[in-house]
Amino acid sequence: MSDIEDGVIKVSGSASPTSVASVLARSIVEGHASKVKMRAIGAGAVNQASKAAAIARGFVAPRGIDLSFVIGFEDVTGDEGKLISSLVWKPVVA
Repeated sequence: MSDIEDGVIKVSGSASPTSVASVLARSIVEGHASKVKMRAIGAGAVNQASKAAAIARGFVAPRGIDLSFVIGFEDVTGDEGKLISSLVWKPVVA
């Protein structure tokens, strides 16, 4: 499942890549590319987010949008106050 909060699409290991890609593509088409990003913590979530990024590219391509991503690390605070490293995909529209 994926969850969106404050422009962050939180991708889990059990998320449907097509569903995540749909949410991402909808945000891109509506012009919110600079306000949205995907975040994944853990190998399974990173796998699903990578698939979603590729699928989202295919969703927006027929509209003439060339979607790519800047991928980086971002620390988030976990439930116990510990910092957790996450991977983040920030869309870039050309």
